[in-house]
Amino acid sequence: MQAALPYIVLIQLVISLGLAFLVFGLARQVGILHERVAPMGALASDHGPSVGEMAPSMSLTTLAGTPVEIGGAQGRSLLLLFIAADCPVCKKLLPIAGSFSQAERLEILLVGDGEPAQLQSMARANGVSHLPLVNSARVGLSFHVGKLPYAVLVDDEGVVRAKGLVNNREHLESLIVAEETGFGSIQAYLAAKGRASAVEAAKSRESLQA
Repeated sequence: MQAALPYIVLIQLVISLGLAFLVFGLARQVGILHERVAPMGALASDHGPSVGEMAPSMSLTTLAGTPVEIGGAQGRSLLLLFIAADCPVCKKLLPIAGSFSQAERLEILLVGDGEPAQLQSMARANGVSHLPLVNSARVGLSFHVGKLPYAVLVDDEGVVRAKGLVNNREHLESLIVAEETGFGSIQAYLAAKGRASAVEAAKSRESLQA
């Protein structure tokens, strides 16, 4: 019996190690799924200027020394993308924002609040040094930005048309769709669509019962 004990301990150790590897593998897969499965559209916030309201008017200067205007009738739509040098999701999103800007022919203004050198280094490292970049806490405070990366779409008349947290290309595209459909976010559009479908279903039931 005593001779069999080492084998039992060895078997228990092998089983424990196997379970540990299994748990590690499952945790890794959950992490991958969590990273890949994102919200359908940019998650809008209730704070700051509401969709349909005028954006705050500000005269700013980019880190390259170019003047830029926010708010008011500018004759072009402008997407404000709020970022930070210590935000890993921002770094992931910047190359996407660069290609998105070219594909949609949309002017994007990067807005940071930190060390100018770090922001410029991040822009260069992620291939978006061609995008205008301002370093101003005032812009974030005016739009009540609390989490990053955050985007606000302002139309050619200076009206806020869509806004929300973004972390992939689909989220950026959802802001354009929200503007085109007249809703401040994809969530609002889907909610309205769901209500319309419910009304149509109710009318169909009433017609069948008549």
